[in-house]
Amino acid sequence: MSRKIIITTLCAGALWLTACSGSGPGKGTAGEEATANGEGGHKEEHENPNTVTFSPEQIKSIGISTGAIETKQLSFSLKTNGTLRVPNQNKATINSLYSGVIRTLLIQPGNTVKKGQVIATISNPSFVQSQSEYLAVMTRLKLAEQEVTRQRELTAGNAGALKNLQAAETEYKTLQTQRSTLGQQIRMMGINPDQLSNGRLIADISVRSPINGVVSNVAVQIGSYVDLTSPIADIVDNSQLHLDLFVYEKDLSKLKEGQTIHFTLTNNPGKEYDAEIFSLGSTFEGESKAVTVHAKVKGDKTGLIDGMNITAIISLQKATVKAIPTEAIVNYQGRDYVFMATDEHAEAEHHQESEAGHDHSAGEPHDHKEKESPAASQGTGVTFEKVPVVKGTTDVGYTEITLLKEIPAASKIVVKGAFFVLAKMTNAGESHEH
Repeated sequence: MSRKIIITTLCAGALWLTACSGSGPGKGTAGEEATANGEGGHKEEHENPNTVTFSPEQIKSIGISTGAIETKQLSFSLKTNGTLRVPNQNKATINSLYSGVIRTLLIQPGNTVKKGQVIATISNPSFVQSQSEYLAVMTRLKLAEQEVTRQRELTAGNAGALKNLQAAETEYKTLQTQRSTLGQQIRMMGINPDQLSNGRLIADISVRSPINGVVSNVAVQIGSYVDLTSPIADIVDNSQLHLDLFVYEKDLSKLKEGQTIHFTLTNNPGKEYDAEIFSLGSTFEGESKAVTVHAKVKGDKTGLIDGMNITAIISLQKATVKAIPTEAIVNYQGRDYVFMATDEHAEAEHHQESEAGHDHSAGEPHDHKEKESPAASQGTGVTFEKVPVVKGTTDVGYTEITLLKEIPAASKIVVKGAFFVLAKMTNAGESHEH
C-alpha cells in the first residue's frame, strides 16, 4: 500500500471519529480524537521548533521583507569600561607640620580653593617660643660679630691672644647655625623671620592649600587637636581628570596614542564626553589579561568626579565585513539570531502533496485545522528558520555578523519584521508544550 493511501485512510478514520463523537454514547471517543488528530498533528507540523511559516497575506500585512547578507565598510569601534581618575600629583591631603589646636576653619566640602590660600589656622604656645629663641639668637649673633671684630683688631696689634680670636669666631659660627635652624623652622610655620620683632610675635600659624582644586573632604573642626598624622582636608584638582580604561590583550594592538574616545557615565548615560589616548599601559592588571589605557578628558568636565565608572567607545579603523540591518537581529534567551527564508517552492510542493494525498469521498467533512499550516490554508507560504549569529561592530544602521551555522550563499534573511517572526515562533512553541 502506498504512502498516500495510508495517509488518506488515517485522515478518513479521524474524520469518522469526529463525526461519531457528536452523538450521545460516542462521547468517549473524544480522547481518541485528541490523540489521533491533536497530538499527531502537532508532532507533524512542529517537527522543527526552529522554523515558522507565514502566508503571503500575513507577510504583507505585517510588513516582513527579506534581503541578502551584504558586504559593508563599517567603522570599527571597541567598547570597554573604565574609571575616572585624577593623577596623584593633582590631589592633596593637607597636614600640619606642627601640632596644635584648630583655631579657625575657613573651608567646607565643595569649596574651590587656590594654591597658597589659607584654609585653617592652628594655635600652639610653642610657636611663640620658637620665635622668641630666634630673636634671642639674633641679638647674641650681633654681639658675637662685634667680639670677633674686636679680637681681630687686638690680634693684629699683638695686644690679644690668638686663642681669644678663635673662641670668638667659634661662638659666632655656632650662633649663625642656630639662627639658620630656627629661621628655617619658622619659615615652615609659614612665618617670615624678617618680619619678627620683640613686640610682635605670631601665636597662630596658617595652613595653606598646596594646589588649586576643590575641597573633597574636611576631617577636622574648630578645637580639634592635630599633629603630623592628622589630615585636615583633601583637595582634588579635576582639571587634570583622565580615564583609566581596561583593554584586553587581543585588542591592545588596535590602539595608539591620539585616538578619540567617546564615553558616558555608567549611571548617567544621557550625556557624552570626549577623551584622547595619551598613554598605553605596559603591564597587566593583577591576574587578568587587561591592560590599562590612559586618556585625557577634553572639553567640559562638569559633573565628572574622581572614581566614577564609565563606559567608553574607542574609534578604530574602517573594515569591510559581512553585515545586515541592525533591526534584522533579535535576541532570545540571551542569544542573537536572524531568520533565514527557506525554499518557497519546496514549501508549496509540500502543501500540494498533502492536498493530493487526501482523496475524500463526497459528504466527508474537510476539517484540517490541526494538520494544515496557516500558509497552506491561505496559499503558498514561506518558512523562516532561526539561525544563531554573533554580533560584531555596529555602524550607520548595520551590524557585522558571524554565522554560527552554515547557510546557502544565496539565502535571504528577514531584514524587516524579525521581531514578529520571533513572536510567532515563540508563541507557537508555548502553545504546543503540553
